[in-house]
Amino acid sequence: MKRLTITFGASMLALAAGAACAQNLRIGLQEDPDVLDPHRARTYVGRIVFTSLCDKLVDIDPKLHFVPQLATSWSFSPDNKVLTFKLRQDVLFHDGSKFDAAAAKANLERAKTLPDSLRKGELASVDKVEAPDAATLVLTLKQPDATLLAQLSDRAGMMLSPKSFADADVAAVGRKPICSGPYKFVERIQNDRIVLEKFDQYYDAKDYAFKRITFLPIPDTTVRLSNLRAGDLDMLERLNPSDAPQVKNDASLTFAPIAGLGFQQFMFNVANGKRAEDNPFKNKLVRQAFQLSIDRDAINEVAGGGIFEPAQQPFPPASPYHSDKFPVTKRDVAKARALLKQAGFDRVKAEVMFGNNTTTSSVAEMVQAMASEAGFDLSLRPTEYAALQKESAGGNFQVVMLGWSGRVDPDGNIYSFVTCKGALNDGHYCNPEVDKLLKEARTVPDEAKRRALYDQVQAIIQDELPGVYDYYQPWPFALAKKVKGFVPYPDGMIRLKGVTFAQK
Repeated sequence: MKRLTITFGASMLALAAGAACAQNLRIGLQEDPDVLDPHRARTYVGRIVFTSLCDKLVDIDPKLHFVPQLATSWSFSPDNKVLTFKLRQDVLFHDGSKFDAAAAKANLERAKTLPDSLRKGELASVDKVEAPDAATLVLTLKQPDATLLAQLSDRAGMMLSPKSFADADVAAVGRKPICSGPYKFVERIQNDRIVLEKFDQYYDAKDYAFKRITFLPIPDTTVRLSNLRAGDLDMLERLNPSDAPQVKNDASLTFAPIAGLGFQQFMFNVANGKRAEDNPFKNKLVRQAFQLSIDRDAINEVAGGGIFEPAQQPFPPASPYHSDKFPVTKRDVAKARALLKQAGFDRVKAEVMFGNNTTTSSVAEMVQAMASEAGFDLSLRPTEYAALQKESAGGNFQVVMLGWSGRVDPDGNIYSFVTCKGALNDGHYCNPEVDKLLKEARTVPDEAKRRALYDQVQAIIQDELPGVYDYYQPWPFALAKKVKGFVPYPDGMIRLKGVTFAQK
């Protein structure tokens, strides 16, 4: 894979460099996004592309407060069961059609009803969507939903032109997405590039300097950084932590890190298809032994360069829902071996699937070596990122290492992963008590009461371990020095409003 990536770096990026001008921003991505349909998409890098392509009802600011985007204001009814939005009236989709409440209604209904929509769970509380006039959108809820604004600040709130999905060909939407963001879709070549062009009729067009944005997937972090240094990229996301010191000391580059909201975890296939049937990790004791076999502090220092803060729970330390009741489990090889013996194993043979980029490969190799000392014989299956998502969802794995970019509301970091029908519960773990508690937490606006419910859930999943959290995901960006005005956000998205190249 590395040779293929380098070949791409030498050819495609040279081409991009030749075409580069002051109005073309080239961004290096760690993976190639999945489908460019916000209702069906599930990848972090896809969200980066959507941030320039598809506006949402609401957005967040760097302090994680909700701010207007397509909606100018919003309010809840006294019983918190009706959410009313007032919408901008100067918005056009990239096909020239007008955005209004009817268009927003069509999008939300599609997100709720499309058979393979991954937004269904995020919008499960919405009972009815109404558009009483062009500027007013009304959501009537089945019960209060403390998570809803956070959901609508992400893919569930992204708006496509209704004309683009009126046809029965669902796949066509993702091949040529038509949204209302500052940039419109031009072309995509899988595993090669995604090109966007400035939408001159965007309501805030004057605040977007670049004529064209080119996203270039380059899984090898060394190649990605080399291309930035050579001038073939202007920005990259997820710098390899071990490269941070040299970026800081390079006068031609800017290092822009920020603590994120998400995590990396190992998820176990306990009930998803044939691969689960003979998976030793179906046994809770084996999962507990695996957790005891890994040293999160070592992973932080060696693979993370000190910025991969060890994780034991889905909520990062900055979250008010992070609980000190669940400290990070320390490595204990003897106890891990004892648990395997109790489970009836001398040694456990299993396969770990992970994305084929430099950082996750390093983590996977460390875990393989550490787990071996505790009685695990792990084979490694590096997998191209889009294929990994498909294989994981389809149950073709025993253990998979997956990242999550995190959400402002705590529900976004847990509900879809551990509820019985959760959209991201690829291991098909199921505990009705967990479902009950998490559904209740969605309806509780009081922070202390909600935290108590999450603590109850964590007490269960810390024992049953549908997954093992590894570290909290930071967002280290590296930029060419000429890039000015970039502000990193805790959600890891690249927002280009006000970003420019320095004048020569």
